[in-house]
Amino acid sequence: MTASRGVEYVLGGLLLVVVGSIVLGQVIGQPVLFSYVETGSMEPMLRPNDGFVAIPMALAGPVVPGDVIVFDAENLNGGNLVTHRVVGTTDSGYITKGDANPVTDQDSAEPPVQDTQIVAKALQIGGTIVVIPKLGLIVIAANTAVTEVQRTLAVLFGTRALLGPQGLAYVLFGFGVVTYAVTELIASNTDATRRRTIPKRQGHKPASNGALYVVGLTAVLILLLTASMTVPGGEQTFDVVSSSQDAPGIRVIESGTEETVQYRIPSNGVLPVVAFLEPTSEGIRADPPSVYVPANEVRESILTISAPSETGYYTRSITEHRYIAVLPVETIEALYRIHPWAPILVIDALVGLGFAGIGVSVLYGSRRVRSRELPVRERLHRWWR
Repeated sequence: MTASRGVEYVLGGLLLVVVGSIVLGQVIGQPVLFSYVETGSMEPMLRPNDGFVAIPMALAGPVVPGDVIVFDAENLNGGNLVTHRVVGTTDSGYITKGDANPVTDQDSAEPPVQDTQIVAKALQIGGTIVVIPKLGLIVIAANTAVTEVQRTLAVLFGTRALLGPQGLAYVLFGFGVVTYAVTELIASNTDATRRRTIPKRQGHKPASNGALYVVGLTAVLILLLTASMTVPGGEQTFDVVSSSQDAPGIRVIESGTEETVQYRIPSNGVLPVVAFLEPTSEGIRADPPSVYVPANEVRESILTISAPSETGYYTRSITEHRYIAVLPVETIEALYRIHPWAPILVIDALVGLGFAGIGVSVLYGSRRVRSRELPVRERLHRWWR
């Protein structure tokens, strides 16, 4: 492998990681390594579609005035993610403001930002944000192209299972298999032609980018598989009023009583899923707390929401954790008891290693006989070249 070819691989891989992480971040609803802004509220540092490095809060440290944070707004931007600067702190939370805005977000009916709302901080060096100019344009183009491909395939095959993040995993997996098969066929024909024209040449030189292709496709598959298990779930909140008189629905409940509501859990694809409903506040419970959903079907759990004896406004919340059922339900449940992320890590590892193993066996299986008599060192040297 030449130095110039190595630089091409590194730059191409870096661009793929950056764009892929932003697309995944949009899918799961929070930044993954990188993000970008859509408006000019942070000019002149961040112009529309400029990208930046997003540091997860688990690694970012405490928030202080001057930090640029990405937070899950309640009112701004339709209640979606907002990237603004922290300009002050109060007992009620953080005061935020876009650099180009004349007033703070809290003067525009946004409550003070809580720590639980902050998902990332923008990387700054010497008080200046590390900017990736116009990165958002690449991401928008990639999103548009992928969405159109999914819609076309969904219409062609007559199934909605190819839509959404889980459907994207199916599409990329199928695309990777077909592309790899075509690449191998072309490479085999090319090698056969070379052997006929250069009879003295011994051995076979594998495609130097074959292993990189397998690794890259496996990484994309794992990212999309993770997104398919995290996006449809998450926290669900119910705002209720404890009142002296009941009213239709669950928004107003008579003090000291409780009401029920059906919670629908779709599989969202051609694979079955297992969902666990975990209360994250008082006054709510699920029956049953875990549900197995067959492929292309919908199951329900009954949520019971209670109102305290004191009148007032209350929030009830429950978090849905869902996993693709490629493991026995009992195994997924045992892993879930250890930690909600444990089943995801095991499923990702199982599927990723299996896919990579198949790719490697296809890549090198046909060449094993021809290279059997060569020393291991020579085989590695030929692969690297």
